[in-house]
Amino acid sequence: MRYCFIINPNSRSQRGRAIWEEVQKELEKSQIKYEIYLTERRKNATAIAAMLTADQEEKTLVVLGGDGTVNEVLNGIQNFDHVILGYIPTGSSNDFARGMKIPKDPVKALYLVLHPQAIQKMDIGVVDYGEKSRRFAVSAGIGFDAIICHQASVSKLKAALNKIRLGKLTYAGIAIDRLIKDDTVRAEIELDKGEMQVFRDTYFAAVQNQPYEGGGFKFCPEADPGDRKLDVIVVSGLKRWQVIRTLLLAFQGKHVGHKGISIFRCEEVKIRFSQARAVHTDGEAVFLKKEIRMHVLPQQVRVITS
Repeated sequence: MRYCFIINPNSRSQRGRAIWEEVQKELEKSQIKYEIYLTERRKNATAIAAMLTADQEEKTLVVLGGDGTVNEVLNGIQNFDHVILGYIPTGSSNDFARGMKIPKDPVKALYLVLHPQAIQKMDIGVVDYGEKSRRFAVSAGIGFDAIICHQASVSKLKAALNKIRLGKLTYAGIAIDRLIKDDTVRAEIELDKGEMQVFRDTYFAAVQNQPYEGGGFKFCPEADPGDRKLDVIVVSGLKRWQVIRTLLLAFQGKHVGHKGISIFRCEEVKIRFSQARAVHTDGEAVFLKKEIRMHVLPQQVRVITS
């Protein structure tokens, strides 16, 4: 098996490089052959993955980084039939590792890559916006959750808190700030080309391939990354303090069934907002849109899991 390590040295406020050095020491003990590819800039992992998967050779791509690095690699893979995906988490949210039951400890995650307990076929979500599209592994969303992701990604406070392993506090602070400043919107949700559902005073809509997003919010507890479906959550019709309560409950998945929480399962969903809002894929805010479509890619990717 050909092992190709795609490493984001700047993940977790540049702790990625130190984590890789720790992992590499363990890797040397295994005496296997491997290749190293260090990312140098944004979207570099996409180009690396595209280059590595252009042929028909069977290989394991091992991603060392955060959810954003996984997203970049997923968007670069050209031939899913000949790729196995391994993951060593170094990010601050690690929702992909959480959902796929991959150890957060880098050395344990490496051991799992080299000695797989199971290989799971994982669905790949796709966001279509205009004539463009982008894949996602964990989730994609529009509205409140996406703007939080964007602000957290450029926050100097998050970088400082990450160094003392308190990065999640950044999300809480930004969430309260955006709740005060941002207006709600009217949302139209169309599932599987069926009847349109209208939601007033909508904060956000998230589409989940995995149960978690945003560093542990269990928005769709029943989401299954291998069922060829997407789970959709819409948060609407609540007072602002109720949204904070909802977010606190969502850490344990206890928000389900509460007022203002609507959850659906579908193969395809179209979301239209009355005003343009931020859109994210796997926690990386990428654009402002009023209308997006999400669906499951026909292909699946094999992922090493426990």
